Amino acid sequence: MSRTHKVSGTGGVSLHVVEAGNPNGRSILFVHGVSFSHLAWRKQFESDLADDFRLVAMDLRGHGFSDKPVGAYGDSRIWADDVLAVLTSLELDQPVLCGWSYGGFVLTDYVRHHGESTIAAVNFVSSVPRLGEPLLRGGFMGADFLALMPGTLSEKTDESAGSLLAFARKCVHDTLEPAELAFFLGNLVMTPQHVRLALAMRQEDHDAVLSTLRRPVLLTYGDDDVLVRPATGEHMAGLVRHATLSRYPGVGHSALWEAPERFNRELRRLRESVQI
Repeated sequence: MSRTHKVSGTGGVSLHVVEAGNPNGRSILFVHGVSFSHLAWRKQFESDLADDFRLVAMDLRGHGFSDKPVGAYGDSRIWADDVLAVLTSLELDQPVLCGWSYGGFVLTDYVRHHGESTIAAVNFVSSVPRLGEPLLRGGFMGADFLALMPGTLSEKTDESAGSLLAFARKCVHDTLEPAELAFFLGNLVMTPQHVRLALAMRQEDHDAVLSTLRRPVLLTYGDDDVLVRPATGEHMAGLVRHATLSRYPGVGHSALWEAPERFNRELRRLRESVQI
């Protein structure tokens, strides 16, 4: 049975947080990607991970059931402090942090401002090391994502909806079943246009931050990801020399959804390997 929490983030923004699993187990904090929500982790929360671990997933500000203010997304410290607020409020002791796509970047925001002393390990899932122009210069984004991006930021409802539908389909390598497509699209439309636009405007380069990581790191990347190029995983591994790079053939941007048995097994191994 899941439990919900309201956590006060930076500037008093209310963050929606969901918890499930073994309340006495070692913790894992899940952070979703752009325009998704805690619901993206359904296949983890409904797995045997819940038998042994305390599973916590937050809705980022502007997403899901969290508050969606205007003009509160540009500062790296905001994101870092939101994560800190969740760790502190729920008293998460040395959690493993698991961040998918933009969620992985938020975890790097956290390390940038708060270091590693409060965490056990990090799993970056199809994540990127940079945002904005630094990201584009690195060639990390797939052509499919770049083509869709203007439409997802549009104020025109029909254009935005069509682009979000196409984005949902491209989050996986194979075809989504109708119920899965509806589930993905339902997540995506909960995030308003002003939030997606604000996130697209962020300009950050976290290469240097990633190179300081000393805790165990797992890098999870799909070989058939058309949104974040698979070479991004190699770049991340070059920055975090001790990291384990796990590549998923036949998988796109969403290993957590497309290959949940392997994904959950590897996440379990990471959590069990760190005793703190």
